[in-house]
Formats: sequence, structure tokens, C-alpha cells
Amino acid sequence: MVSRARVASVELWRFRAGSGAHGGECRISASFSGGPEPGVAKVLSCLSFKVTLVRMTSSKVAIVRTSPKTVLEDYHRVMNLAGYQDVVDKSADTGLKVNISWHFFYPGSSTTPWQLEGVIGAMKRDGYDPALMHACHNRTVVIDAHLGERENKQIDVVQAHGLRNVHLYEGEEWIDVRDAVGDLADKFLCLNQVYPKGFRIPKRFIGENIIHLPTVKTHIFTTTTGAMKNAFGGLLNEHRHWTHPVIHETLVDLLMIQKKIHRGLFAVMDGTFAGDGPGPRCMIPHVKNVLLASQDQVAIDAVAAKLMGFDPMSDCKFVRLAHEHGLGVGDPRDIEIVGDLDAGNENWHFDGPFKKMTFASRNQHRIYWGPLKKPVEWSLKTWLAPWAYVASVSYHDLFWYPFYGKPRVEETLRSDWGRLFANWGKVEKDAEGRGYPDVGEEHAELVRTGLKHFAEGFRLVGMAVAESPEFKKKPVKQPLHP
Repeated sequence: MVSRARVASVELWRFRAGSGAHGGECRISASFSGGPEPGVAKVLSCLSFKVTLVRMTSSKVAIVRTSPKTVLEDYHRVMNLAGYQDVVDKSADTGLKVNISWHFFYPGSSTTPWQLEGVIGAMKRDGYDPALMHACHNRTVVIDAHLGERENKQIDVVQAHGLRNVHLYEGEEWIDVRDAVGDLADKFLCLNQVYPKGFRIPKRFIGENIIHLPTVKTHIFTTTTGAMKNAFGGLLNEHRHWTHPVIHETLVDLLMIQKKIHRGLFAVMDGTFAGDGPGPRCMIPHVKNVLLASQDQVAIDAVAAKLMGFDPMSDCKFVRLAHEHGLGVGDPRDIEIVGDLDAGNENWHFDGPFKKMTFASRNQHRIYWGPLKKPVEWSLKTWLAPWAYVASVSYHDLFWYPFYGKPRVEETLRSDWGRLFANWGKVEKDAEGRGYPDVGEEHAELVRTGLKHFAEGFRLVGMAVAESPEFKKKPVKQPLHP
């Protein structure tokens, strides 16, 4: 009789071992390999067990509670807890990538003046040369960056510190992405299909440090937005809206580019205000009093999403894709939280961007992913596209902001952060430079209404057409790679 060997393997138990930076996932499996001979001793001799550590944590996110009284000191603390000096090279130029999601002040929407002040002050305190720092702004046809930096009081901070203020679409050279990243472009998930003739990125970004300055908020395209999305405007200039149907894959491709071209990459996220609802503009602002920082763009977005009440690996596709492609850590279980640990365990239970969508956001979804995709989306890639820019500016600036945004901004201006914003440039830091003990009086009249606002709104409508890439005269450029 011929003896027939039997081989079997089964996973007995999967569990997490340890926590924080020393944690990971363990798997215990058992294997049996032997013949059909009977007997307990014989069977046991054929059993083997294997313990496998599947992955270890490699990322950390710092989170710190804050208040106007200590906000500047808190920015210094959160940045150093996250180890920014380990990745932001003092000898290289550093771009502070400002976020302007709306050219009007709207809480939670754009980089705050104390965020910019806190980051610049921390860097100067730690020995970074102000001559090697600059604020950095991108272009969009529906957002006026020059108006935005004034209305959000960012330019006040930049000028007070004597920093350069760079608008990437004004006099800066843009080069073919393949000249910057080489064969890495062959690994893009979607950008080669979106732009079959290629696309350009700012030449100045090559070899620069970049510190992203996003806020904690939701987004109608990506559920949440933060560090990864903040690169969207800086790396893609014209025709960014072509990527909206594949926005998650786009953000992953852009992170690949960033990790290739930047000397150092860091993010500092402001959660003094946090926005819920159909962001990044028409949100419900909440005072949350937290700051976040990380070297890992994926991890900081994951932690921010978790704070807002989302599962980043299932609710934020861009986080999951970046995690799966090894560009960062998106699973909160694998991220070490440092700083104020109780703040990192909060759940704000945000409704998210899809529960109460605006008229504009509902129709954007219909165009990019719904029943209007086939009959309408094609027009956004032709000379007809400015209709969408005009519609967006008209709805958000001339309708939603004065009629729906006004009471929300007024309420927020009564908070300590709102009063600090209203009185920015008038209130003084304390003697130690830790923050602003006196935030001044309420100024609800800062909310834009009346004829002046509508005149500005109509100017912005005209700008949306005049500045559109479809109509604006373009400079002669060298051809892109085939």
C-alpha cells in the first residue's frame, strides 16, 4: 500500500500586538505535513506553528490642543513633536503652501493668519533663515488668490516677516513633468490618461522644501481634504478640473511627484476652526481648538478624517490608495499619536459632505459621476468650459455667501478665534511670544454684504471668464514630451 503525504495550513489567529510606533499586526498559523500513520504522537510531530509580524508602524502625527493665548507656542510644539527639523532642510528654500479655498473669509476654509504666523515664527526660532522662506499660492479660475490672501489676512503675515510672496502662475517657469520625475511618470495611476499630451509643474519646486498649510475640513469630492489635496493646485495649473472624475487617483499621483521632487515634505494643519458639510466652502464651521503636524501626508489626513468621525481607509479612497501604494500610512491603528493624546481620541461625529449637499455640489456630482456625465462633462474640456466657472462663482459668491454664509460667519466671529481674526494686526502678542492674551472686541460687520459685495462678486464672474485657460492668451511654450 502506497503512503500518501498530506499537507495542510490554516491561520489560527490574527491580532494586533503592541501600540503606537511599536505596534503591528501578528498572524499565527499552523501547518501539518505528514503521512496517514495513526497515533497522537505522530500527528503532533507533524505540526508546526508560525508567528508572522505583518507590518510595523512607521509614521507619527502630532496633535496639540490650543487657544489664542498659547497658539504660537503650540505651533512650535506641534511641529517639533512631529520632527519637522528632521525633514525640512535648513539649507534649502522652503515654500509655505498656503491654502485658499475661498477668497472671502469663511471659518475653516483657508489657512489662518495665526497658522502662518505660528509656522514662520517657529522656523525662525529654530534657526531657519527667513531669506529662504516664501509663501506660495496657486491659481484657479474660480478663486482670486490675491483677493484671498488679503481677505484671509495671510499677506499681512508674509509682509510683516519680510518673506517673498510667490504666485506660481505669475512669472514662474513650468516644466514638463517627465523632465522632473523621469520614469516615475510611467507609474502614475491616472494622470497619463487625463493628460495624454503631458502636463507641466513649477520648476521652482524641484529641490525645495514644502510645508503644506491646510485646515481640517470636509470636501464634496474627496469626503475630507487636507495635506494631500493641498498639492492639487500647486502641481496642476490649467485644466485641473479634468481630473475630478479620478480625483482620488490624481492625489496619489501628485504625492508620488512630491516625494520625488521636494527636498523635504511636511504638513501643519489648523483645526482651530473645522468645517463640516459640503466643503471646502459651504460648510458649517465648528471651533475645535486643535493643531496637527506630520512628515507623512497620508497619516495626517487619516488622523484628521478620524477626528471628524470618518474611517479613512473606507471613507477616503485617496488615503487608502496612498497607503496601499506605500506612500504613507493611512490606517490609524498604525499611526503613532504624540502630544495631547486625549485630543487624538476625539470623535466629532461630523455629518460629512454628502448629507446636506448644496445645489451646486449635487450638480457637480451629477456631472462627474452621475446622469449628467455623458451629456455635459465633455463641454468642460472644450472652449465651452467657462460656463461652469461662471456658474460656480455666481452661485457661491453672489448667492450662497451673502444669504447662507453670512449668519454662520457672524456667529463664528463671536468666538475667541473669530475675534482674533477680526482684530488681527491690532492685538499684541504677550511678552514671551506665546500667543494673544487679548483678542479684542467682536466685529460682525466684517461679513461681506450689500452693494460692495455684489460689485466684487460680478468682478469675480468676469475674472472667471477672462482668466480661463480656454480664453486667455497663452505664452509660446516648448513642446511637451510625446
